[in-house]
Amino acid sequence: MNREPGLSVRLKLTLSYTGFLMLAGALMLIAGWLFLTRVKHVGLVFIPGYSLSVARDFAPMAAVTMVFLLVFGLGGGWFLAGRMLAPLNRVTYATRMAANGSLSHRIQMPGREDEFRELADAFDTMLARLEAHVAEQQRFAANASHELRTPLAISKALLDVAGTDPNHDTGEIIDRLHVVNTRAIDLIEALLLLSRANQRSFTREPVDLSLIAEEATETLFPLAEKHGVTLETSGDFTPTTGSQALLLQLTTNLVQNAIVHNLPEHGNVWIHTSARTHTAVLTVENTGEQLAPQQVSTLTEPFQRGTERVHSDHAGVGLGLAIVKTITQAHDGTLTLAPRSAGGLRITVELPAMSPYADR
Repeated sequence: MNREPGLSVRLKLTLSYTGFLMLAGALMLIAGWLFLTRVKHVGLVFIPGYSLSVARDFAPMAAVTMVFLLVFGLGGGWFLAGRMLAPLNRVTYATRMAANGSLSHRIQMPGREDEFRELADAFDTMLARLEAHVAEQQRFAANASHELRTPLAISKALLDVAGTDPNHDTGEIIDRLHVVNTRAIDLIEALLLLSRANQRSFTREPVDLSLIAEEATETLFPLAEKHGVTLETSGDFTPTTGSQALLLQLTTNLVQNAIVHNLPEHGNVWIHTSARTHTAVLTVENTGEQLAPQQVSTLTEPFQRGTERVHSDHAGVGLGLAIVKTITQAHDGTLTLAPRSAGGLRITVELPAMSPYADR
């Protein structure tokens, strides 16, 4: 935005201090003059022409006083304004650093809490979140490029084989191309879903998490049977507001993740929903191998796949829990992952409870 040049804040504060000081001085001089010339004093003898004499003697002294107040006000005001605005200069410097692309700089304002330090702390917090977000987006872009390049490279290799070896089994090449192409489509659809959830471009409506949990369980029941996993769903009416499709995708991803990352046989998955005072809670818990807390903290990062997922017959695209995290944040909820002491994982999604006036 182009603006016309104007006075600095420091100069404005200086002029304000000086103006107030001059006004206060003028009022004091006027009060003194009125007191000396207009008020009858007990014990004083009235002298003809006394008021005129006082006025002649008082005027030069008042002028000198006002000049002194002007100089003192300008100098003192400029100094005080500079001291008051010194913290703001650090904020301005940090803002310019951020505008030039440096997000690692922090203000770290010393001293006790006041308005400037609250502003500096808020700005530091914003810079930290922005730096983390940019780093996450850069990692995501690099990983997405790598993941998309892999199926394209495989497709190119298969086509090269078909072109150089006419006797090669065409049906086998077509089947492999079909698998690779399906994986690429799944990855692109997952990326589009992430983008949609990030933009919050969906209509909010009343949703019952218990019904969504039942639907996801029924959909994934064949997969659970194939892996020898038992699904158990429980919970009463659990109302919230949001996108029916996105919350179903969230629940499906959680249950599918719990099925795939489970014991080799006789595994269990528990899906439970509950309504609390201010939140609607969905919990998905599964048996499995022992997980370290450090490992659990990285599971929601995009394209984080363990070896067991890479070699499974339902490998996915490495965006399942990343999509869960994004959908949860888009619904103003919280996502918590914790390892189970007996092995496996417990994932809890807390969403705002539906307002009783939401459907009115």
